[in-house]
Amino acid sequence: MAVPGETRPESGTARNEFALERYRYILQQIHAINENVHRFLAIYQTLATALVSGALALFVGYRKWGVAPATARGGVIGLLTLTTVVAAFTTTLIVVGALAWFDYRNEECDITEEVIGPDFRKRPRPGNFFRWYETYVLLFILVSVITMWVLAEFFLLPAMR
Repeated sequence: MAVPGETRPESGTARNEFALERYRYILQQIHAINENVHRFLAIYQTLATALVSGALALFVGYRKWGVAPATARGGVIGLLTLTTVVAAFTTTLIVVGALAWFDYRNEECDITEEVIGPDFRKRPRPGNFFRWYETYVLLFILVSVITMWVLAEFFLLPAMR
């Protein structure tokens, strides 16, 4: 048993092993966060395509099905609203993932500074957001939702009178 103030030779080794395991875990989490963005985008694209297709099917077939125009308009608006909710949820997941990535990268830098030395790895900067693919995924979602509503407002809904 070690006496207080005495340093054991294996304590440095144990610390480095712990740091290495933590570093591996952090890299694994960063990798998982990066993969999640692609999953979230795929889910958004799939659900948005299905919901907008449903809205278009309702627009095309409401007369043949005997659905009142006001009811069909309400259905289209409901489907587009649901698509917007899916977009908002996907956006939230991507933003939270980006914040978690930022935290993990800072922790990665802390570990490398402690174990290897200062400035081994540069810390992430929020100013580089234009280089993150998450930025463009979010822009795609925003533009697609705005386009969907503009097209519905100017073409679909007026034609359903």
